[in-house]
Amino acid sequence: MKLLRFGEINQEKPGVLNEEGEIVDVSSFTDDFDPAFFSRNGVETLSSWLQQNRDSLSTYPASMRLGSPVARPGKIICIGLNYSDHAKESGVEPPREPLIFSKSPTALSGPNDPIEIPRHSTHTDWEVELAFVIGRRAKYVDEEDAFSYIAGFCIMNDVSEREFQKEHCGQWVKGKSHDTFAPLGPYLATPDEIADVQNLNMRLDVNGECMQDGNTSNMIFRVSFLVSYISRFMTLAPGDIISTGTPPGVGMGKKPPLFLKPGDVVELSVDGLGGQRQEIISHTS
Repeated sequence: MKLLRFGEINQEKPGVLNEEGEIVDVSSFTDDFDPAFFSRNGVETLSSWLQQNRDSLSTYPASMRLGSPVARPGKIICIGLNYSDHAKESGVEPPREPLIFSKSPTALSGPNDPIEIPRHSTHTDWEVELAFVIGRRAKYVDEEDAFSYIAGFCIMNDVSEREFQKEHCGQWVKGKSHDTFAPLGPYLATPDEIADVQNLNMRLDVNGECMQDGNTSNMIFRVSFLVSYISRFMTLAPGDIISTGTPPGVGMGKKPPLFLKPGDVVELSVDGLGGQRQEIISHTS
């Protein structure tokens, strides 16, 4: 299945993208795709319910606004420098263990919503990433069991303000958490939709020019290892989002560096997970 949320901001309804490319309204099954939905084995039970009720459900065009496919996650956890070429362009050695940081859940936005340049920002950057969502409580997970804890996969643009991240002391979270800095979606693809999550092409364009062109096979730390590793240090809860790092080609690594400005358009995609398109705007509040 491909789970999504559609409608105006703060009024999204849960839906499923069908084979005809239409949005099927499943709000009669669940209020939302939130931690409560995932914690009660919602993906599996929704699949069974959908087979029995599909013909009676309303459908909508895929052109409707999409929100993040996950509502109100408890945590957004990110992995830094998880591609060796990205570490090289950042001027650092590849990490010996996963580098973990967080984004505020308030950074979450829809896949095609505008990205807002923060006040006083001059170094807002892009990062196409594969993300996954936890489907059940995970603590001290064995790597061979990791995929049984994953509800699905999606795209995240790990938007970053590099000056805030690197020059304002403390943790990276300062440069990662502005509103609109975590576009997610367009949908959450359940694991059966993806043949090999470690062989997915990734691409990001700015104003029609390719900036990032990578593949998840080049991750230093693979998805299964990340689930196991992170669960050693914290409990992963249903609905938590983990974003797995970006390939080379970020603006910070260009010579000279290149950063986003109002009027730019960012487009990104990952095999099997659809695409995103964001217009860059000035801060609004």
